[in-house]
Amino acid sequence: MSAPPARGAHLKRIAAVLLLLSLSLVFALWFLRTPIRAYLNSVTGEENTWEQVKGFGRLVVLRLTRPPLQLEPEIPIAHAGVNPFGINTFLEQEVDPHKVELALSMIHEAGFRWIRQEFPWEDIEQSARGDFWDHKWNISAWEKYDRIVELASEHGLEVIARLDNPPAWSRADGAAGGTLAPPDDFEDFGDFVHTIVSRYKGKVKYYQIWNEPNIYPEWGEQPVDAEGYVRLLQIAYRRAKEADPQCVILCAGLAQTLETGPMNLSDLTYLQQMYDAGIKGYFDVMGGMAYGLWTGPGDHRTHPDLTNFSRPQLIREILVRNGDAGKPLWATEVGWNAVPPDFPAFPLYGRVDVWQQARYAVQAYQRAQEEWPWMGMMNFWFFKRATDTETDQVFYYFRMVEPDFTPMPVYEAMKQYTNQPPRVYQGYHQEDHWALQWEGQWAQVEDEQAVLGAFRRSRGPGDALRFTFVGTELQMVVHKGPHGGTLQVAVDGEAVPDIMLQTAGDEYDVLIPLAKGLRNGPHQVEMVTRGEPGTQVDVDGLLVRKAPHPWLFVVSSLALAVAVLTVLFVCFRRHGQAGGTYP
Repeated sequence: MSAPPARGAHLKRIAAVLLLLSLSLVFALWFLRTPIRAYLNSVTGEENTWEQVKGFGRLVVLRLTRPPLQLEPEIPIAHAGVNPFGINTFLEQEVDPHKVELALSMIHEAGFRWIRQEFPWEDIEQSARGDFWDHKWNISAWEKYDRIVELASEHGLEVIARLDNPPAWSRADGAAGGTLAPPDDFEDFGDFVHTIVSRYKGKVKYYQIWNEPNIYPEWGEQPVDAEGYVRLLQIAYRRAKEADPQCVILCAGLAQTLETGPMNLSDLTYLQQMYDAGIKGYFDVMGGMAYGLWTGPGDHRTHPDLTNFSRPQLIREILVRNGDAGKPLWATEVGWNAVPPDFPAFPLYGRVDVWQQARYAVQAYQRAQEEWPWMGMMNFWFFKRATDTETDQVFYYFRMVEPDFTPMPVYEAMKQYTNQPPRVYQGYHQEDHWALQWEGQWAQVEDEQAVLGAFRRSRGPGDALRFTFVGTELQMVVHKGPHGGTLQVAVDGEAVPDIMLQTAGDEYDVLIPLAKGLRNGPHQVEMVTRGEPGTQVDVDGLLVRKAPHPWLFVVSSLALAVAVLTVLFVCFRRHGQAGGTYP
């Protein structure tokens, strides 16, 4: 029996409305296809449309099924507000001293302010314990490393000295256990660390202890051993601090891997094993890798079975979970592999073209600054190799510059990006943040009750602080006291009420709201001290917040609406056909 005419007409009208709504949504999605594709790329890191759709689907599932990441972005963190632009070098392999100077000059011109340079133990204490003479060339083994340190300083570059590669004399089996295997007696390594830190005290402040101990062959011809590495690190940390209490010790950067041992072990598993073995208190900066591999820097999918640019967030979570939220993470290596499409070997580290490599490098540094206030410096992997004899190796194609100093597109892209005016992004930032411009007679004052033990103090009127922040809300952390002065503040040229810092007693870690409800974008801030001579203005940090981006919700809602309306339309049409209303 067919449906009554009135009911059939009603179903037709509903179906027509659903069809119209579905077509309107489809048209809207088609009309917005370019910004939607750009958005999908920014959250999946995928270039192909179908991969973007699949990647977005998994991102939504991960957001719905996994608890939010515990990253503690509003925790004060030392060594996190440093200039983020670093690069890996192999300057010890350059035979011509002129090439060392040219490399450092190009690195500085490209806007980098750090080099991560290996100081191989086997190349410095070569023949025997306490022997720092290069017997092959009859010169001091220190000579080329002294030159690297001096030239780096002349070019305005900080050195991160990577210490590993033990000499054969430090092991009973010589090189049989692998040239990267740790020494038989860890105290021998401790002596080397003490010697090198003593030699470069006042010239080199940052030292990384070992590299990638969680994978083969970086721990030698043997299973990896987190407990063993922690013992080595504890000795190195103690001896380094004996030589220079102001030095900063980086934990080894752990390689991104999903393997479960025994020769290769997941960086996440290995890091937790290090905490279980007692690593806490024996490093100042956690090291980690931030390779993108097969997807771009916009890939926001975060899961232990994914090795993408978001993986550092999982390292950060482990620090937070183990009570080290106040420790920063530095990316010891970051980059994308531009291996040629006709390269005969499998692209172990992913594959991009040289233009993608350039674009991804800039986007990676930008994303880290915008989203990860706990991430400090990031070292691009790598500047150049000394010769072109390794062009048959996949890893060669991470390079930024060819051995003859011909720059790749990534060099020019980073040069343009790094020389832009710096900004402060979301998170808690200390007064030593690299983007803050202090003018006048500000001084760093140590105070045990201040946040992280120090603040920046103005001792007279007229001192200024200027910076640009990106976000929707700004608060300042100050110290108030009997000698507090006044701080005049303007945000985007509009004055806010003066901040009076004089109180009867000392008040530390005071949060002062400066702006709220702003549009999400860059904002100019100028602060000028006022008050009688002898008054003080103490700035102890900044807190920047940003309203959540609605795109994920909008795109998800549009896609869901299209799907639901399509299903409803099909159901109504079938119902109508079953009732005999439609032909």
